[in-house]
Amino acid sequence: MMPGKRLGNALFFLCVMGLTFYAVLHGQDPAQIGRALAHMSFLPLCAAACCGLFFVCAEGFMIWYLLKGMGARSGLASCIGYSFVGFFYSGITPSATGGQPMQLYYMKKDGNRLSDSSVVLMTVAVIYKFVLVVTGAGILLFWYQPLCARLNGYLALYLLGLFLNVALVALLLCVMAAPGGMYRLLSRLERGLVHLKLLKASAQREQKLLEFVDGYRNAVHFLWTHKKRVCAVVLCTFLQRGSVFFLTWFVYRGFGLAGSSMTEIVLLQASVYIAVDMLPVPGAQGITELMYQAVFADIFTGQLLMPSLYVTRGINFYFLLLVSLLVTIARRLTEKKAR
Repeated sequence: MMPGKRLGNALFFLCVMGLTFYAVLHGQDPAQIGRALAHMSFLPLCAAACCGLFFVCAEGFMIWYLLKGMGARSGLASCIGYSFVGFFYSGITPSATGGQPMQLYYMKKDGNRLSDSSVVLMTVAVIYKFVLVVTGAGILLFWYQPLCARLNGYLALYLLGLFLNVALVALLLCVMAAPGGMYRLLSRLERGLVHLKLLKASAQREQKLLEFVDGYRNAVHFLWTHKKRVCAVVLCTFLQRGSVFFLTWFVYRGFGLAGSSMTEIVLLQASVYIAVDMLPVPGAQGITELMYQAVFADIFTGQLLMPSLYVTRGINFYFLLLVSLLVTIARRLTEKKAR
């Protein structure tokens, strides 16, 4: 990522974050919120933080598990590092576009083949979206009436989010299943850039493109012929997604509340995630907080709605973003020492 673009993304992220904080804090009593947070139980708070960390670390485990099957070099700790790097750059770029390129950069630096790394990350992304689609469709089919009652005006956003995830899963599966089509697309793109004089004609680049697609095809073949490994990743992804949905339940219990079932809270949090997952805003800031307030207004009672929002959102995004930043900085410092 170029320094200018990186600075632009950082400024955009900070502006969105500032507007979000203003929107959620405007008209609130900081002293009242502070007292509510001070009375939250410590163990549920720790459990919620562990759920957030598990969410990121589980992706690293899946990357390691798939790379290991391909004979790649990266260990589990390195792969968990890739996951934190991806979370950080996804969190500060619109539509989470910066995560995978940075993961590929570090995976390549660690000696992994670009084709293998690309397929592993694409597989993880497809399965991640697939799990969201299955979860969202299940909620829509088997929990439709409560969903409509809770979401109210946000039901259309939920349906849009579910549709966009379905479309993305279909697109990624097509790309994975047809590497030849991908090669033709990349070739046409390369020729178009040459025609526009943005690139110079290069036989070496054409050869590298052929080698990349060949390696990509071999990696895809490996995944199609190792269905048990892919199924294991699907199961792990359900656990990963569930962990961040259960996080809100721990926050609920941490405030000493009772009356709403764990199932209801988990499904409502899943609904919020599905609705905002594809929005082109860093971390889906702003709309996530507004939707949370509408959906959980009758769950977190007694002036606890806003404190619950700060804890839930603070852990599942800002806390993880801070940890991811520290991991990314540590990775850069380690690289500089190794030079």
